Amino acid sequence: MIYLTRDTHREFERIEKFCADAMTTKDDVLVILGDAGINFFGEPDDRELKEQLQESPVTLLCIHGNREQRPESIDTYEETEWNGGIVYWEPEFPNLLFAKDGEFYELEGRRCIAIGGAYSIDKFHRIAGVSWWPDEQPSEEIIARVETRLKAEKWKMDAVFSHTCPYKYIPREAFLPNIRQHTVDTSTEEWLDSIEDRLDYSIWYCGHYHMYKLMAKCGFFTKII
Repeated sequence: MIYLTRDTHREFERIEKFCADAMTTKDDVLVILGDAGINFFGEPDDRELKEQLQESPVTLLCIHGNREQRPESIDTYEETEWNGGIVYWEPEFPNLLFAKDGEFYELEGRRCIAIGGAYSIDKFHRIAGVSWWPDEQPSEEIIARVETRLKAEKWKMDAVFSHTCPYKYIPREAFLPNIRQHTVDTSTEEWLDSIEDRLDYSIWYCGHYHMYKLMAKCGFFTKII
């Protein structure tokens, strides 16, 4: 089975309960739609969490969020092929997988593309390189790779896994009242909007806004696919 969930932010109690209730195994895949929080503090704290998660009866596929370090910038990670696409992993934690932006994964007969990243509205209250990383949003290289690969697929894909959502689907009711929205960088959402306009797809899953909602073909919620 393939499952999806929103951000976990290093808190996996509900995931553990879900796995116990659903009687999952490591053959099942749980997609975390960004901000898993597994790569955050560095050693030894991250290792302790990884050792705990390695014992969980499920395989995690983590989309990149905006409150975690990119695995490609961490020396211990390697690239490996998984379900038709490239993921980052550490061999000692084989059920903890991190999607590479722009890669396609075959899940239950469906082709799914990973597009991570978003802007942190609280970046000015965090420490660069410690609790905030300047590469949180897609780079020009990532943008080019995503568009080139989708163009080669004639802009057809079964599902999209992203952290934030296309601009047109931003759930404004989820905005924090103390944030001046004109200061928020929405360039990633605007780019995803341009992707969504061109893409022939069935469903788009995203996290980031900590809510459950379905708008047109864009869902902010936990769902079996």
